[in-house]
Amino acid sequence: MFPKVPDQHKTGKPLIPNGLGVLYVLFTTVCLFLFYFLSGGHQVQSGISAPLTLAVCILFGGFMGLLDDWMDLKWRYKAFMPLIAALPLVYFAIAMNARTSITLPFIGFVDFGVWYFYIIIPLIVMIVTNTVNMLGGFNGLETSCPAIVLLGLMGISALTSSSYLLMIGPIIFWLILTILNLQGKIFVGNSGSFAIGMSIASFAIIADVKIGLLISILPYIFNSSLILLTVFFTHKKALITFKDDKLESDHRRSLVTTLTYHRPLTERKIVIIISALVAVFTLIAFIYSFISILF
Repeated sequence: MFPKVPDQHKTGKPLIPNGLGVLYVLFTTVCLFLFYFLSGGHQVQSGISAPLTLAVCILFGGFMGLLDDWMDLKWRYKAFMPLIAALPLVYFAIAMNARTSITLPFIGFVDFGVWYFYIIIPLIVMIVTNTVNMLGGFNGLETSCPAIVLLGLMGISALTSSSYLLMIGPIIFWLILTILNLQGKIFVGNSGSFAIGMSIASFAIIADVKIGLLISILPYIFNSSLILLTVFFTHKKALITFKDDKLESDHRRSLVTTLTYHRPLTERKIVIIISALVAVFTLIAFIYSFISILF
């Protein structure tokens, strides 16, 4: 049913079903629509609701990933296409009269006013979706790290509201895909990575856990910044060599190549190290949010 692609980091390069992220998009959409129909209390002004808004955003993320799988979109298109998905979030935030301020570590309280709706929300969607998509390529990496971030954001949301209930069904299904991906049985493809990136960004805006999101995705931001700066200044891409079941690089142009710089590591170790790094920052985000609520 699903097209098969070679696993570049396995001996013999076995063919693995790709694009199973589509199943996450379909399952999540059904879950959110059921949530909407079974829980009328989540309806807000003008018929706008959190589950339907979230479903629309995730559907667009999956659609954008499918386009990338089929057409191999250039980065200048992928970078700005998520801005379209920001439109329902902007409308939702305005209808809810959402909080436009963010309390930043070491900076303090910052109120963006109306610019929050038209600048900050689109930037969050664009940055999160693309940075999540840029950190992948290994069995389990593109599924486990987003799962950690999303679980952390759900935990932060649970401290103050019931918004975390929106993502219970989707995260369970994503964890199933994560286990299969870690075992090297499937790839979620761009449809999966864009959809989960859109899930993270949209949920963070709807649940108002933006500072938790910012801290949690710092490893993603580091990876994307390193890749983009290297391409901009040197016009070179991050490359990694595979030999004797281990991967190694002779440069530092991404998070992965930084870890494997003259240090051969197995694919599993790379995934464990990066997942642990994401987990540490997500835990910091949770602790910071918990302390902020107390004081």
